[in-house]
Amino acid sequence: MKLYYAPMEGLTGHIYRNAHHAFFNNIDKYFSPFIVANQSNSLKTREINDVLPEHNQDIVLIPQILTNDAINFNNTAKRIKELGYNEINLNLGCPARTVVSKGKGSGFLAKRDELDVFLDKIYSGTNTKISIKTRIGKDNPDEFYELINIFNKYPIEELIIHPRIQKDFYNNKPNLTIFKDALTLSKNPVCYNGDIFTSEDYKRFILDFPDVEAVMCGRGLLANPSLADEITNHSKIKKDLLKEFHDRLYNDYKARLCGDTNLLYKMKELWFYMGAVFTDNTKYMKKIKKCNYLSEYDQVVSSLFLEQDILKTWESFSFL
Repeated sequence: MKLYYAPMEGLTGHIYRNAHHAFFNNIDKYFSPFIVANQSNSLKTREINDVLPEHNQDIVLIPQILTNDAINFNNTAKRIKELGYNEINLNLGCPARTVVSKGKGSGFLAKRDELDVFLDKIYSGTNTKISIKTRIGKDNPDEFYELINIFNKYPIEELIIHPRIQKDFYNNKPNLTIFKDALTLSKNPVCYNGDIFTSEDYKRFILDFPDVEAVMCGRGLLANPSLADEITNHSKIKKDLLKEFHDRLYNDYKARLCGDTNLLYKMKELWFYMGAVFTDNTKYMKKIKKCNYLSEYDQVVSSLFLEQDILKTWESFSFL
């Protein structure tokens, strides 16, 4: 079974990936937060820094592109290819309203004729392998049956399916009935993505879908960075190791981000997920959220690691 780390905008950039890979190395592929395609051969400084090979050494990284314009996709794909990448991922899954309102991400799924033309142009217009990360529709799960007929026309390197519609965002349960049909109907390799938060979630999924060869995790890995190790080696995360990981990430961000405010914002985003694995975490998460100075933050985090333990088991996370 292959395990992938989902792209999480603002969270899983190269600084995070390097820290994660240094401590937890059972990820087969990391996917970059999306690059917004444009007509030029240049990328934004932030985007190019994130996918530079020297910033991703010893990491298998798949850059992801967000666009609904085939010319822009092909121009951006060419630039990424020049950096040495032989696979690019197309984002048809982002549910954010700002993205969907522009007909991109999962918003593109509602424009199936346009999507078909777009896919024809990008698969004929680039010599790079293209995988697709998709939801099963925008407004209705039954849209997937039209979508899979479109997807089957093209040599998709891997079809990564998050079986929710755009309107679900991350609410409701993944539609495993549709996913089961996808396994039967897809002519391309299929990867599952959605609500794998614990090793028990993974075990239940594999019992129901033993033929799936790849699973992508996102929020579960942000909460428990050792999730892939637990799945692969049955080894529970240790508090000391989590502290070392936090400190490495904290110091790496501190060295690269300008100003305490930016650093605090980044760490607060991380704790929104990671705090869920600690016992009696509520009061500490409230304190972290209210921190205005690094000295305050350092004190709260030190107290959390000193006074609380990692939960032995959990069925759900507080961010759900």
